[in-house]
Amino acid sequence: MRQNVGSVTSWCRACHPLPVLAVTVVTALLTVAWGHGAGGVLLLTAAVLTGQLSVGWLNDLVDLDRDRAAGRGDKPLARGELTPVAVRRAVVAAGGVSVVLTSLAGWPAAAAHLVALGSAWAYDLGGKSRAWSPACYAVSFGSLPAFVVLALPGAPAPPLWLVAGGALLGCAAHFLNVLPDLAEDAAAGVRGLPQRLGAGRSRGAAAGLMLGACGSLALGPVLSGGTAAGT
Repeated sequence: MRQNVGSVTSWCRACHPLPVLAVTVVTALLTVAWGHGAGGVLLLTAAVLTGQLSVGWLNDLVDLDRDRAAGRGDKPLARGELTPVAVRRAVVAAGGVSVVLTSLAGWPAAAAHLVALGSAWAYDLGGKSRAWSPACYAVSFGSLPAFVVLALPGAPAPPLWLVAGGALLGCAAHFLNVLPDLAEDAAAGVRGLPQRLGAGRSRGAAAGLMLGACGSLALGPVLSGGTAAGT
């Protein structure tokens, strides 16, 4: 019997395309800004893209029963357009490719990206329902620019302002990302920090974190005596 592997559109929708695209584009821009050559830009961007695909597909795989119970018509896996077996294989394949590509960037950079990936996978596998859910975003988004800088020749230490800015931006994204689904999450038993705080306080937290991220990224290079793309 021929197994349905789903359409390209279904796979794209299941990977959480907007976050995947956003993180991948930011990575590409960072690699260019920090002086990577064409080969480095392609390598690091591909490593992050495949890693983000694995994170997105794993998210829908873990949430399958919850999405089915909620009647999520926007979820290809819950709708039966994709099979759990196929998505599980895709998660492993994309994650494996990402790890291989990451290893080519040198061990300091690879360590940073593997920390970022591990934190993102941890969020999918239960971190989203914990009070420390923002920590997963902080670690992943803070480690991403570290990955880019450490992949440069000589593996220079990433500036603290860059890592801090990424971490704060990631936390803000977490609060903003879950706002539209707070009611559904509460009904499904998802109890991350935004769900515990509620909509109003989550908006305030996102605004404060965004302000902190902008301040770190704008003032950090000036106060450290460097530039936005290095020291």
